[in-house]
Amino acid sequence: MAFFASAIAILQTLVVAIGAGISVWGGINLLEGYGNDNPGSRSQGIKQLMAGGGIVLIGTQLVPQLGSLF
Repeated sequence: MAFFASAIAILQTLVVAIGAGISVWGGINLLEGYGNDNPGSRSQGIKQLMAGGGIVLIGTQLVPQLGSLF
């Protein structure tokens, strides 16, 4: 059972890190779009920023609940 608990903790860390990376990348694209006055880059940046935030929420809220399944 300790194996599953450590695996869930590692999975949670990985999911949150991936979501944070996507959010940072989206923030950079968003700021680059505002700097270059490029609406396409702004749109892509806001989508990446929101998607990364959603992944972080999944990592913090849903992944820990996997422990109750086992």
